[in-house]
Amino acid sequence: MYVDSHCHLDFPELAAQLPEILKKMGVNRVSHALCVSVNLPDWPGLIEIVEQHDALWASVGVHPDYEDTIEPSVDGLVEQSQHPKVVAIGETGLDYFRLTGDLGWQRERFRTHIRAARQAQLPLIIHTRAASADTIQIMREEGAKEAGGVMHCFTESWQVACQAMELGFYISFSGIVTFKSAKDLQEVARRVPLERILIETDAPYLSPVPYRGQINDPSKVIHVAEMLATLRGVSLAEIESASTNNFFNLFNKLRA
Repeated sequence: MYVDSHCHLDFPELAAQLPEILKKMGVNRVSHALCVSVNLPDWPGLIEIVEQHDALWASVGVHPDYEDTIEPSVDGLVEQSQHPKVVAIGETGLDYFRLTGDLGWQRERFRTHIRAARQAQLPLIIHTRAASADTIQIMREEGAKEAGGVMHCFTESWQVACQAMELGFYISFSGIVTFKSAKDLQEVARRVPLERILIETDAPYLSPVPYRGQINDPSKVIHVAEMLATLRGVSLAEIESASTNNFFNLFNKLRA
């Protein structure tokens, strides 16, 4: 079985198709999908969706791109993380690509999530774009290694991957790794140890080849696995087993 370690099934373009998406997941042997929080106002709706389906789980957090929204607190995140369906804190991190100017608020929000993850004893889901040096620095300063987690939708260099893995983090590959233009990322995908690999869709975004440009959904995560198998010269079964075991090892609240 496969697991989609990062998607957004509460987004309108997917929520309206949820019964069909779940059927397609079954056909492609995708047993679970982690529905990742991006802001607090929409979090109750996300929880309502995952509560209705055994295959779906959730995180709690505020994405760094959401500037004008309710700011999370350590105590608030820890309290919300007690929900039985919440297995992670995030998505959190830094994004200097979409937003400019004084982004001190973004860095402070990131620190809040790391502190909450340490207190809740749950892993972090980290987003970083055009901000890898500050991301790694804050992870070190705040003791993110104590919580562990995943560098989601990884597009950074091998050096950044190594720094993250030294802090106990997994590296998650999305449909981007199937793009012809992603040669540098494909080289990273060849080198990350199998025991540190996760796969994801980031649905509804980043559909893998041959669905590029279409709305993505968790059933398509198998195409990410196929590309990793091709790049590494191993069987698809090996990628399937490693990525699924890694998911349950990291998000171990699912085993409780």
